[in-house]
Amino acid sequence: VLARDTLLEATGAAIFAGQLNEGPGLREVAEAARAGPPPSTPPRMVDVLLDSFASSVIDEYATGVDALKRALHVVLRQQRSSAADADRRWLWLAFRVTPEALAPELWDDEAWYELAAGAVSVARGTGALAVLPMALSYQACLNVHTGRFDTAAALIDEATALSDAIGGVPMMYSELVLGAWRGRESQALEGIEKTIEEVRARGEGRVLSLAEYATAVLYNGLGRYEDALAAAQRACRFEDLGFFGWALAELIEAGVRSGQPGAAGPALARLSERTRACGTEWSLGTEACSRALLSDDRAAEALYQEAIERLGRCRVTVHLARARLLYGEWLRRRSRRQDSRTQLRAAYEMFSRVGAEGFAERARRELLATGETARKRTCGTDSELTGQEAQIAGLAREGLTNTEIAAQLFISSRTVEWHLGNVFAKLGLSSRRQLRSALPPPDQHLGRRDQQVAT
Repeated sequence: VLARDTLLEATGAAIFAGQLNEGPGLREVAEAARAGPPPSTPPRMVDVLLDSFASSVIDEYATGVDALKRALHVVLRQQRSSAADADRRWLWLAFRVTPEALAPELWDDEAWYELAAGAVSVARGTGALAVLPMALSYQACLNVHTGRFDTAAALIDEATALSDAIGGVPMMYSELVLGAWRGRESQALEGIEKTIEEVRARGEGRVLSLAEYATAVLYNGLGRYEDALAAAQRACRFEDLGFFGWALAELIEAGVRSGQPGAAGPALARLSERTRACGTEWSLGTEACSRALLSDDRAAEALYQEAIERLGRCRVTVHLARARLLYGEWLRRRSRRQDSRTQLRAAYEMFSRVGAEGFAERARRELLATGETARKRTCGTDSELTGQEAQIAGLAREGLTNTEIAAQLFISSRTVEWHLGNVFAKLGLSSRRQLRSALPPPDQHLGRRDQQVAT
């Protein structure tokens, strides 16, 4: 049992070290797991995770994906079971790196939502201050993809404050992705460059690849496609679990838009292998959008429409908006101005609403090219509430007292009271009851099952 626990911990270390790994890599750990002691009877979550990661590294891709799906199913089942509470806590507290990669690697936004909520709940419930910043960062990254940038910023602020308080390493990972999607070039690049320097010194190769992926997102949003292509190619040099497929999609768009489809073709083949094996709406919608970029006119339109339909059934708002942007650009270049305006207007509205300034400006420029007037808007709600103010206001909206909010965020009740005072002043409110009408619901994408999980 201890040997398999150690091997799973080694798996997490190898995932985290990524391309900068100086010790045994994922393959060596996977081979050791195959050659080592058999799992317990019945197998624990640790055993299922270890064997699934070994399969994902050693076996053919489709076989490995099936193993990861089984592992994700077991982890979700255990997370929902009150009888397995101790096992669930042990998994997140001892092996927090390995469960995180499952849902993003499988393009499963629903599972990601549930796993992230569970990780934060366990860390808060046990007072595990060393674990909570990573769990918050994991949840923040999901909120970036779902277009809830203010929520992501609040979670990042909390993670940073906790890391500072306990003398830990700042959790910069989700901040990189958020900055890239926001599209504020100088601010995003400053964070990316600082992070690259720091993670090289610490040997965190996974974060190095994530920084390159974020750079590709930033430059694609700004329309600087050659720079985006260079960054995406660097991000794709190593197959990091959890976001390698995302980097391939950035490479395809940048390659096509920069007039280098020869770089995009092989990336599409690698992306398709992954997306079809996963089979989720997110993965298949991403593939359809990427394939449309490389297709002739007859096939491209159907693929763009498929991408919009599939992504519209997911939480990933920013990717839906991006599919509409690409379809609108394609329509405009074929002189179908009226049709293109519909897609571009929708993309512009979505990007503006969530605060994706780079992509919003790209959509606005395309709208202007169709002859439609598009006023430049202030994106997001950053000018109104800070990240921590938004988080505290959201908790107060749900009925938590100042004392309960303070306990959850590891701050004083006086600090909560001060932040709420700022919230009331900025939003023109006089009581907590008014927060319900002034703020959006906790998650406008939640269905009934998800509301129950969140509760």
